[in-house]
Amino acid sequence: MTDRTDDNGLWIRRFHPKEDGTVRLVCLPHAGGSASFFFPLSRAMPSWVDVIAVQYPGRQDRREEPFIDSLDELADRVFQALLPWSDRPLAFFGHSMGATLAFEVARRFEREKDLVATVLFASGRRAPSRHREDSVHRRDDEGIVQEMRALSGTDAQILGDEELLRMVLPAIRADYRAVETYAYRPGEPLRCPVVALTGDSDSRVTLDEATAWAEHTTGTFELKVYPGGHFFPAQHQAEINGEITARLARG
Repeated sequence: MTDRTDDNGLWIRRFHPKEDGTVRLVCLPHAGGSASFFFPLSRAMPSWVDVIAVQYPGRQDRREEPFIDSLDELADRVFQALLPWSDRPLAFFGHSMGATLAFEVARRFEREKDLVATVLFASGRRAPSRHREDSVHRRDDEGIVQEMRALSGTDAQILGDEELLRMVLPAIRADYRAVETYAYRPGEPLRCPVVALTGDSDSRVTLDEATAWAEHTTGTFELKVYPGGHFFPAQHQAEINGEITARLARG
């Protein structure tokens, strides 16, 4: 385990530190998202779950830093930032882009450190091997705003505030570029259990694409389907929190 440095502190947010926690749940935001998206989840977790939310560069208190528009580079950096926190079992929860990122970070832990995650929760994202040709990052600003409205994943206050919207659009574009240019490289499947969560009316993920996460692990696989679109967790937060807690309790 490496030391927790100032640079490490830039990446990690612990809203409700659990110093005696027996497992660390690492939460990775969607494209354009920030660590604060997981504040409610962090607050809801029991005393034995220490929640770590990752803050990407280029947003909120890191808005002056350069964006990272390569998912592989982002995975490398997140992996390094998490090394000091790997003294206890890690579990991963990622939504949308964050799910693919969680997969790649978990891969790095298995490959580089022989550390197998307790479980990987992949929410609102098709399996890494199920590629689509997407080009949202090449749209003009209005085109990206239309995509955000269609997915209903951005606070309405932001979409209605022109100045604030212009501030966050570059980060959103960089994240879309990262996930849309990501190319899955075949390799050894994960050894950890995978739980895929999806909305039954998510235009970005079909049930077949969600089920394909089973191909990426030699561990157990579960598929949880919820009513709703891409940001179904907002309507089912309590239920999902319960699912996470129950699955972590099983070890």
